[in-house]
Amino acid sequence: MNTDTLEDSALHLPPQQRAALARKLLLSLEEQNEDEIAEAWRVEAMRRAAEIDNGLADTVSAEEVSTAARALLR
Repeated sequence: MNTDTLEDSALHLPPQQRAALARKLLLSLEEQNEDEIAEAWRVEAMRRAAEIDNGLADTVSAEEVSTAARALLR
């Protein structure tokens, strides 16, 4: 099976199966395993939360983000 055939088959999968396949493919490119990646994201989330708590980061409301995103799509 060539990559074009594989891609065509994958694109015809139901959304949940495509998402699961995409996740597996992306993880296969990582040098870390899934648990290491999850831990890295946990540490990053804690770092970002601490920055917000200590006033070192600016926050943006969901409404502002949504408005800006819609403006970019125009």
